[in-house]
Amino acid sequence: MIKYIGSKRLLVPLITSVIGDLEQRGTVVDLFSGTARVGHGLKATGMRVLSNDLNAYAATLATCYVQADAEVWAEPATALIQELDALPGKPGYFTETFCEKSRFFQPKNGARVDAIRDEIARRDLPPELEAIVLVSLMEAADRVDSTTGVQMAYLKKWAARASKDLHMRLPRLLPQASSGKGQAFQMEASQAARRLSGDIGYLDPPYNQHKYLGNYHIWETLVRWDAPVAYGVACKRIDCRDRKSAFNSKPRIHAAIADVVAKLDVRHLLVSFNNEGHVSREQMVEILSARGDVFILERDFKRYVGARIGIYNPAGDKVGKVSHVNNKEYLFLVPHRGTQISRHWSQPHT
Repeated sequence: MIKYIGSKRLLVPLITSVIGDLEQRGTVVDLFSGTARVGHGLKATGMRVLSNDLNAYAATLATCYVQADAEVWAEPATALIQELDALPGKPGYFTETFCEKSRFFQPKNGARVDAIRDEIARRDLPPELEAIVLVSLMEAADRVDSTTGVQMAYLKKWAARASKDLHMRLPRLLPQASSGKGQAFQMEASQAARRLSGDIGYLDPPYNQHKYLGNYHIWETLVRWDAPVAYGVACKRIDCRDRKSAFNSKPRIHAAIADVVAKLDVRHLLVSFNNEGHVSREQMVEILSARGDVFILERDFKRYVGARIGIYNPAGDKVGKVSHVNNKEYLFLVPHRGTQISRHWSQPHT
């Protein structure tokens, strides 16, 4: 899967284990699905997952990893990916924007992305098959990029992987979960909280001022294929300036989280957050206590690699020091009243 700040790759086993311990756990509602790593992990355990994310690239990832089932699509997707992977490069918007005006990819790979993405658009594929091949292309491009993991900037010198040739492969599709077919949605979180329901709600909201649209604007453009006006050194989509979210606003995030917590129709609620966010541990407990007792697990993790490298000016000179290299990841659990909690959580907060 793609490199991603905030990805719960290391926490997925713990999250799936926590949810697996809960009673009546057939359907999980994931309101901020991101890479769909958590949804994919839950689907693997047999749970029906309803994934939601406002960004088009994230909804596409969820369509591939949560909604599309291997028994239906693995064979046709494999054949199509082989066909697409054999196409020669043909430079277009992607090459001009992300290889010439900026330097995220080498031109040989940008031209391949242009040719393959144009062909995907020309085919008018069924939505689930289209999502699978788009994710295959996204992940292929991710393996030859020249960033530290986010697309706010590219490396001053080419990453070694950027010289490799782009190569597509079949994403790790799963068979349909025993609890039922998963679904992917693309809605604002507040709208999804009103419309979706299940046994368990999982929330992993943005936690600071950095918008995922800006961090991963290239994937948004790759999926939308809308040749947007771009600005700045990183050639961000123009809508990165315009789209605002309460979850990226320190004055507004508390009310935004409280809103979805109140609206979401689930028995149990699990929230993932960390200590670098706009909401403190104590404030999160206060918000969640409206639903019942709050239990907490905390884990130490290394910060994103870019945050460990240091602070540099546009000329490449180091101008600041890293304040800390680790952060704390929190899991907040609000179980249905009367549910037995079997693991070593903190004492309940009310």
